[in-house]
Amino acid sequence: MIPKRQLKGLTPYKPGKPIEEVKKELGLKEVIKLASNENPYGSSKSVKDAIKKELSELHIYPDGYAASLRDAVATHLNVDQKQLVFGNGSDEVVQMICRTYLEKGTNTVMATPTFPQYRHNAVIEDAEVREIPLHAGKHQLEKMLDAIDEETRVVWVCSPNNPTGEHVTEMELIEFLNRVPEDVLVVLDEAYKEYVTASDFHDSLKALPNYRNLIILRTFSKAYGIAALRVGYGVASPEVIETIEPSREPFNTSRVAQAAAIAALDDQQFIDTCREENEKGRELYYEFCREFDLTVYPSQGNFVLIDFDIPSDEVFEHLLKKGYIVRSGSALGLPTSLRITVGSQKQNQEIISHLTQFVEERRNLNS
Repeated sequence: MIPKRQLKGLTPYKPGKPIEEVKKELGLKEVIKLASNENPYGSSKSVKDAIKKELSELHIYPDGYAASLRDAVATHLNVDQKQLVFGNGSDEVVQMICRTYLEKGTNTVMATPTFPQYRHNAVIEDAEVREIPLHAGKHQLEKMLDAIDEETRVVWVCSPNNPTGEHVTEMELIEFLNRVPEDVLVVLDEAYKEYVTASDFHDSLKALPNYRNLIILRTFSKAYGIAALRVGYGVASPEVIETIEPSREPFNTSRVAQAAAIAALDDQQFIDTCREENEKGRELYYEFCREFDLTVYPSQGNFVLIDFDIPSDEVFEHLLKKGYIVRSGSALGLPTSLRITVGSQKQNQEIISHLTQFVEERRNLNS
């Protein structure tokens, strides 16, 4: 059996170490996973209630059009229902976009490092990938514009960016959109939008009517806390959505997931609380970095990227032995950094205590 040429050497997405595997490997009773940017506070109680109501209907296919969820999201965002496309997580919407627009002879532009599935799916479609390195954790939008030519079909902007947490400002976004050719799709991935507190963060929905080549991606996997159920969506002009829809698999979001997402969307007080707690948690990490003069990007997500100026696997292994799973930068193209999901306040304090011990011991050895 001969696979596609472009699949040779392409590795599957590698999530963080599973909790049970770490428990067994290290003989630990409790392990905390802060590697995948999951919500440490779970999901709204109303989500669990909505799921229970669906359990007697599992033998029935879901609504392929996701009509009820479509109505709820459209109302929440104040957009037309025809402006929405739903996916099995926003990852699937990324895949749909690549299926729709990319093929051999075309190219796509993105930052690096950023969410790896942009590149992964583009390679599968045999498109040329043009990666522009981040500068100080931010997209170099000017250089991304320079990389666009007549064969460019899609440009990816992740804001807040994963893994650095840096964001694109309102002014930067509008200037960028004004200069991207109208026949090039701009994908603005806002998976962490609900955690943003920056006053200069872009209002993409306000910009949407003026840019017919813009699609905004959002998800219920992060702040809404239903990552296990996989629901994400794209918002764009009806024309863009109509073009993408044939790439969508039928029944791609389950009836349980749709019901849970509607309930999650309805509890904005839960989201407000998660945002507030997340901001407090980020500040604890900033204080730690200031104390030890470590570089950390000002994140607008529910994670922080800290540069320890040593191979990050060393810090990763130290935390792993203490029962904390984080994300080593060696897997992200940042070999001296760790990406740590902001946990509960107790989790943040405990992991910072372990990091303090590690840094102090290492510096004492080197002094």
